[in-house]
Amino acid sequence: MQKRWNILEADENKVVSLQKDLTIHPVICKILVQRGIETFDAAKKFFRPDLSALHDPWLMKDMDKAVERILAAISHQEKILVFGDYDVDGTTAVACMYQFLKKVYPNLDFYIPHRYREGYGVSKAGIDFAKENDFTLIISLDCGIKSASLIGYAKTIGIDFIVCDHHLPDDELPPAVAILNPKQKDCSYPYKELCGCGVGFKLISALAPHFSLSDEDVFEFLDLVATAIAADIVPMTGENRILAYHGLKKANSHPNKGIKALMHLSGLSQEMHINNLVFMIAPRVNAAGRMDDARKAVQMFVSETYDEALHYAEMLHSDNTDRKEADMNITGEALALINENEEWKNRSSTLVFQPHWHKGVVGIVASRLIEHYYRPTIVLTQSGEYAAGSARSVPGFNLYEAIHACRDHLLGYGGHFAAAGMTLELEQVEAFRNKFEEIVSATIDPELLIPGIVIDAEISLKDIKWPFYNILCQMEPFGPENLRPVFIARQLTDTGFSKIVKEEHIRFSLRQDNVTLTGIGFGMAEKFALLQRKEPVDIVFKIDENEWNGEKTLQMRVIDVRASEN
Repeated sequence: MQKRWNILEADENKVVSLQKDLTIHPVICKILVQRGIETFDAAKKFFRPDLSALHDPWLMKDMDKAVERILAAISHQEKILVFGDYDVDGTTAVACMYQFLKKVYPNLDFYIPHRYREGYGVSKAGIDFAKENDFTLIISLDCGIKSASLIGYAKTIGIDFIVCDHHLPDDELPPAVAILNPKQKDCSYPYKELCGCGVGFKLISALAPHFSLSDEDVFEFLDLVATAIAADIVPMTGENRILAYHGLKKANSHPNKGIKALMHLSGLSQEMHINNLVFMIAPRVNAAGRMDDARKAVQMFVSETYDEALHYAEMLHSDNTDRKEADMNITGEALALINENEEWKNRSSTLVFQPHWHKGVVGIVASRLIEHYYRPTIVLTQSGEYAAGSARSVPGFNLYEAIHACRDHLLGYGGHFAAAGMTLELEQVEAFRNKFEEIVSATIDPELLIPGIVIDAEISLKDIKWPFYNILCQMEPFGPENLRPVFIARQLTDTGFSKIVKEEHIRFSLRQDNVTLTGIGFGMAEKFALLQRKEPVDIVFKIDENEWNGEKTLQMRVIDVRASEN
């Protein structure tokens, strides 16, 4: 698949000025300037994130009301229910809040709604559970901001809500006692990009002094907060960077017992990086809600012994194995459906449907299909008497607006710019497919149907040395708005030792100005013919390390290759 290369620029004067201050490689200075780091002080804060730089939690709107209501509940011996969503952000947030309150107050429990029986967010079943069991205060985490009517219902039956959420509020806010959400229009909290667990962490920070608890009693949850930040794909800037940086430190020194158990089951014995949270820990936590019941994810995180945590972690690990099998099988079936329908291959959108597909993985499958057919994609399955499913977009295309334009064919839908979900009558699937294609093909910029690669900087092979790489590593943790840098090197020639490995991948051996460097390009075997021409090529890559027989070397993780222009 041909890709668009977009090479970023930076103000040269700012790069030169920063390089004078930092005395590090100008290419790294260029990347820092691109990311808004233009002075020595800004660089110091970036490379050495300090917990003392976290904002005062009392700057968040309604923090006083939230703390006051919790203190009142404790003094009156009310029952408190900690309620959260079934994904990583929700389950970690519930685990943090539940464990924290458990230090000072025994009269509480937690509740995670069932993905398929109750759906996303605050549920009537959850509120009814609270009523039946005499809970009079619910603290909702990573959900609640869009649940005005349900929280209104709770209020009529004597249950108060404190909402801790980070999703964009609607015009109508829920009638909660307190709403903690920095995205509220009239909230002056300086950092707007916290995840749900991050908002809950701020509430814990505000509560701690009232119970004479120390910073250490708050910071013990940092590895769970870092897991939520990594999984929820929030910007790795500001407070998120500080929390993730120190959360990773904790995960590597004395992790939560649940994280430790998942590290063991993942075969992770080396230092934990943000990628391990994203690709090893988060999928196993998410799998609980996708395949079964996410309550056991919280039970794992709040376990008092390692053996208990391992018991629940094994369940999550098993759920994830089932999830991977379902994901692989459904992706294969979906690709076969597209390939069987010649007319579908050249469309601007994809919509596939099979009644037997597992509802818990259709969103993942939609993302997988985009790797093959780069275009807005919907995957539907049967849910009861209806069709239901998930949609994923390509960067730059407003998926929600496209689905909104097809609303006449839908019973219900929701989502945002990049992802959405919908429900429809079974007999509407074909009409919805055609309408969605009509809307997408009429509104999408054709360029958006070609995958793009954002390249941070051009570099020479002679510059790829350990001191350079070590500074790159200090830019971790990587994530949105601070991605691992991508480089381009031009006019490279094959040494004659490049080869295809395992039929799918290329082991590169390339030379530039008498400097040779190796690399690996996964799934790039079809590009091998370019190297066989013995003509210069341009390579787009990330830098990482390769360990072989106990010896570490730097290598290119190749993303794309094309013939050099003369």
